[in-house]
Parts: sequence; structure tokens; C-alpha cells
Amino acid sequence: MYFEIIRQITDVETIAIGSTIREIARLRREFGAGRWRKRKGVSTVHQW
Repeated sequence: MYFEIIRQITDVETIAIGSTIREIARLRREFGAGRWRKRKGVSTVHQW
């Protein structure tokens, strides 16, 4: 799915941190160690 963010992301909140993220092993392997957070927010997008 391809999309473009039209407006700024608002109402951002953290829903998982570190080891509570299901894909944490893949993220660390692909992008390295860090303070990983799974977040969600609201925005207007355009879907291609």
C-alpha cells in the first residue's frame, strides 16, 4: 500500500515499548539497537 501524508500527525501516543513490540527482533536486526517504540496517531492521507 502506498500513501502520502497530507497533514501533520496529531494525537500521537505510545502503545508499546521495547520487548513488548512483536517485531522487535527484526527491527534490531535491520536497523540496530535503540529505544524502540510503537506509536499511533491521526492524520489525513492520500492512498495511491
